[in-house]
Order: sequence, then structure tokens, then C-alpha cells
Amino acid sequence: MSKLAGSLREAIAASGLRDGMCISFHHHLRSGDYVLNMVLDEIAAMGIRDLTVNASSIHDGHAPMIEHMKSGVVTGLETNYIGPAVGRAISEGVLKNPVIFRTHGSRPSDLEQGVSKIDVAFLAAPTADPMGNCTGKIGKSACGSLGYAFVDAQCAAKTVVITDNLVDYPLYDWSISEDFVDYVVQVDAIGDPRGIVSGTTRMPKDPIALRIAQTAARAIDASGLLKDGVSFQTGAGGASLATADFLKQIMLEKHIKGSYALGGITGYIVDMLNEGLFEAIQDVQCFDLKAVESLRTNPRHMEITASRYASPTAKSTAAGSLDVVVLGATQIDLDFNVNVHTDSKGYIIGGSGGHTDVAACAKLTVIVAPLSRARMPIVVDRVLTVSTPGSSVDMLVTQYGIAVNPARPELKEALQKAHLPVKDIGELKALADKINGAPKKREIKKDRIVAKVQNRDGSLLDVIYGV
Repeated sequence: MSKLAGSLREAIAASGLRDGMCISFHHHLRSGDYVLNMVLDEIAAMGIRDLTVNASSIHDGHAPMIEHMKSGVVTGLETNYIGPAVGRAISEGVLKNPVIFRTHGSRPSDLEQGVSKIDVAFLAAPTADPMGNCTGKIGKSACGSLGYAFVDAQCAAKTVVITDNLVDYPLYDWSISEDFVDYVVQVDAIGDPRGIVSGTTRMPKDPIALRIAQTAARAIDASGLLKDGVSFQTGAGGASLATADFLKQIMLEKHIKGSYALGGITGYIVDMLNEGLFEAIQDVQCFDLKAVESLRTNPRHMEITASRYASPTAKSTAAGSLDVVVLGATQIDLDFNVNVHTDSKGYIIGGSGGHTDVAACAKLTVIVAPLSRARMPIVVDRVLTVSTPGSSVDMLVTQYGIAVNPARPELKEALQKAHLPVKDIGELKALADKINGAPKKREIKKDRIVAKVQNRDGSLLDVIYGV
């Protein structure tokens, strides 16, 4: 009664992995993850090459995979997000084939529909039993929700669970079930759970970010959606988190109780649940250790799959019932298109994640961003990369005012009635150029595509060229 392999190499060999196949990973340990690097190192030592990696996200802790790209072990990458370390190398041409960028919702959809196929899935599991029942809620490497890993286990031809906390069968509070698992490998460490916390998931002290957040909270209140039963998601950026904190104060003052909070969950959202501001949390990923503890101990803090989160082909999703979402941007243009994939020079520094999904689904999509970063304007004529179409964005909040999408005249009127600083987005761009100087137009050499950005329905939104 055991699926235990004697070693990682033994499990890889038993899975039938060979040149040209596709392997997958999930990112719940973020930059603290050891499994992706561990598996690629072993595969390289076995002489297997020309693999496509399908990972829900790639973080800076995965920088060692750059060497595997250079050597030809990895020649393709499908993902929803790439951190700057690996992104820069890809922008400079290290990967043989263009990256396929999906959203957190379209990835499970494409796997379930057979559009994308995984030959062998490698699951980092903080706790597992010898038959493969596993969870992220407990263990020395506990990372909380395994929401993005469910679809890998269910759809891969072979599934390998890798754990550093093997317990007796049966694990009684499992997340992913043994009937999807082929092999189990015990290792010394699958990662450092402290790595799930990054600088982007901490409350800001910057007065500009706090001013933006306070204005955004007032705008959400003025929209009329902040009432009993409201559902809410915030991004992990500092201004987004601060917006949630200001909303908390308004909800306490007005005795408003929401229905649920959604998405990647931080301790700030857990505090709102514990103070009675929401009935429940639907959690596809924990962004800090307080959220991990809450998921483990509070039954109203629920683990959900990426499909339930935002799949466009699911019968229903949590994102589909969202009232308000607060998100960030590296650029936004005069048509309200948002870029979260590349920086002002065109280097890959991120990805849509759930940005495109929830922006399309929510009744109110709020982008919070300073008017400029490092003297580079956020508001531009045209974004370098379209990550989220402007048709999904309702307003931009900066420290100098709020720009409302012309498609939402009733929202603009509501904000003006609340005496909020509403401006035309062209005014904000002109102000940014006046403060910083107009940026030089970047010359793009369109001779080498390094990534393709897909919309949540699978259509091509944009391409990213090499730098």
C-alpha cells in the first residue's frame, strides 16, 4: 500500500519522461520553492532535453532554470507570471521558443479542455501520505492553499508528489486526493515557506501610496457597491493592500458586512474576516504565513481550485460573482489598457496572473498606481504590452486624481457627486509628462518574439519582443 519511490530519479524514470515532453509545477511556495530547481537538476543529470515547463508562475527563486534554458534542457515555457530575474534572461533571448502567457483562469481551462497537455506533473506537497493524499495546510513547509496544483494533478498523464513531511496513511485532511497521484517522493526540504512573502505583499509606509489608497477606498464607497453582501478582491501590491485597510475603516464605521473576499490572501484580509467584515474567504493562494494559519484553523477560510477561482469555461466561478477588485499596473494607456507584463524598457517583469480574469468579471475594476515610478510616467499613449484590455477597466486612481473609463459615465457622475478629484486620463498623462519630461519613444526591433500574451479566452492579446 505505497506509491513511494526510492528517489526523485526513480520517480522520474518510472513516469516515462523523455525528450520533448511537458512537465508542470505550481508556485505556492513562490520564491521559497525548491522543487522546480531540484527536479530540473535531476532531469538534466539524466540527460533528458527539449522539455516544455508549464508552471503556474515562475519566481526569482527559480533563476537556476536559466542555465537549463541555455543548455537546451528547457526549450519552452507556459506560465501565468515570470519574475524579473528569469524574465530578463528570456527578454534577452535565452529561451528557444516563445513563452506562452496565460491567466490564472485560462490555465486550468486549457488543461481541462485539452488545449494544453502535461505529461508529468511535479507537486510540491508540505504534507503527504504514501499513497499521495496531500495538503499545504500543515508541515514544516506549510504554504496554505494548493489551489493552482489541483488541475495539474487531475489532468497530467502522470503525477509525482514531492514532500518533506511524510505521514501515515490515510492523511485525514487532504486537499489533493490519492486517486490522481502515481508516485510519492520524500525529500529533506521542498522549500522555505518564508519565501511566499515578498516585498509586494507588505503594507506601504509611503505617503503617496497611502494617499492613492485612501482615494481609491472613497471612490469604491461612492460607487454604491460598498454595502452589505459586497464581495472583494485586492492585488498583492502595497497600494492595493492599503486600499483594503481604508475600506476596512469605512466598513466598520458604516457597519457593512461583506459576503466573501477572494484571491491570493494576506493577513490583512484575514483580519477583516476575523473582525466580521466578511462571511468567508475563498483562497486560491496564501500570500503570507498568517493566511496559512487561518486556512488551517478557520472553516470559513476556504481552499478553492484555480478553476473555481476564475476559469472562463467553468459552469460558475468565484470571480464571476465579484463586486469590486483593486489591482496594480506598470503602465496604463489612454484607452485604459493595462500592462503588468513588462517594464518601461520592454523587459518581462511579471504577468497577468488573475489580473485579466477578475478585471473582466468584477462589477468595478479599480487600478491603483502612482503617476510615475523612477521618473517614468505610468500613463502613456499606448502600453508596451496589453495584459488586461481597457474594456475591463473602470477607473485609474493616482495621487493626482481619478480617471474614469468613458464607458462608465454613471460612475464618473457618482464620483463627482462625492467631490472626488475626477480628471480626464489625458490630463493625467499631460501632468505626468510635465513633471517627468516626455519619455523617449522606445524603438522596438520586431525581429524576435520572446512571448505571446493570451487573453482568458485563449485569443492573442499581444506579443512581447526581445530586448
